[in-house]
Amino acid sequence: MSKLDDADLRRLARTVLVREAAGLESLVDVVEPSVVRIARAAVSTTGKVITTGSGTSGIMAERLAHLLSVCGTPALYLPSMDALHGGMGAVGTDDLVLAISKTGRSVESTQLVSGLVGRGIRVVAVTEAADSPFASAATDIVELPTTAPDADPGDMIALTSTLAVGAWGDAVGVVAMALTGHTMRDVVDLHPAGGVGARDDVRTGDNAPVVAL
Repeated sequence: MSKLDDADLRRLARTVLVREAAGLESLVDVVEPSVVRIARAAVSTTGKVITTGSGTSGIMAERLAHLLSVCGTPALYLPSMDALHGGMGAVGTDDLVLAISKTGRSVESTQLVSGLVGRGIRVVAVTEAADSPFASAATDIVELPTTAPDADPGDMIALTSTLAVGAWGDAVGVVAMALTGHTMRDVVDLHPAGGVGARDDVRTGDNAPVVAL
């Protein structure tokens, strides 16, 4: 059992929060061009937007698909391994695939990207490793800033890198909303359950856009 006292643990918690805040700050003025490029690609896609990944990257890919759908850009999540076991048959040449892998070392994600591109499907690799086989196999690359040392403990536990790819996806979702004119009333219509669905003030109010610039 650790002998750390509460003061030590509070300092540790603060270290984590400071590192993660710095990781998000590193995105500003760096990723905006890719956000706009991918948002435009997503809203102009005539087929489906499909997200994919493995492990923690897969969790973030699933979150991105949900967010895009709520924001008015229909999207589905397809785990990389499931796709390799036949699920990739659901992906067509009019679809756009957003594939996430922090290190670009996911063998199954790389294999999936190669297979999809070989079938003429556009695949965007979202990664910190633009020189990885995963990125090289894709038709487009979104390079995120490299996570600072220890911000992902041991460079293995995805903490800050997870927040970074999540924030990038958040920006894509909001920019896509701005491009399509999707409003908060539309959000309530697509999200009729829970606290969002109970927002009668939004349902009956002005059909305002998501963000005022």
